[in-house]
Amino acid sequence: MTYTLTGKLHAILELQNVTGTFQKREFVVETVENSSGREFIELIKFQLLQDKCGIIENYNIGDNIKVSFNIRGRKWDKDGKSSYFTNLDAWRIEPAEAEKEEDFIPPFDENSKFEDDIDDVPF
Repeated sequence: MTYTLTGKLHAILELQNVTGTFQKREFVVETVENSSGREFIELIKFQLLQDKCGIIENYNIGDNIKVSFNIRGRKWDKDGKSSYFTNLDAWRIEPAEAEKEEDFIPPFDENSKFEDDIDDVPF
C-alpha cells in the first residue's frame, strides 16, 4: 500500500553506504497539526534506498514537498531477544502544490451576509 505525506523539508542526512552493495539516505519532513487551539509539530524520518538516494538532492531545507512512501516492518532477533523496526521507504518526492485561492472554500456561516445578498426577491 502506498501512502503520501506533505510537509516542509526539515533535514537531509548524509548518504550511508551500509554494505558494499547497499546504500541509504535519510531525510526528515516537518508537519504541523492544529488541534484544540494548540499546534503540534511532528518530525517524520524517511529513508531512500539504492538508486532513489539522489532524488532528495533536487530540494532544499524549507521546501514544501509531497513524499510518496511505503511502510515496511522487520523483526530482528539477537541474543534471544526480538526487536521490531518500522521504516518509511520513500520512492517519490515532488514539490507540494500550494493551495490555490480559487480552490479555497471558506466555511459556511448561515448568519453572514454577502455584499450581493438582496432583501427583496424579484418575483
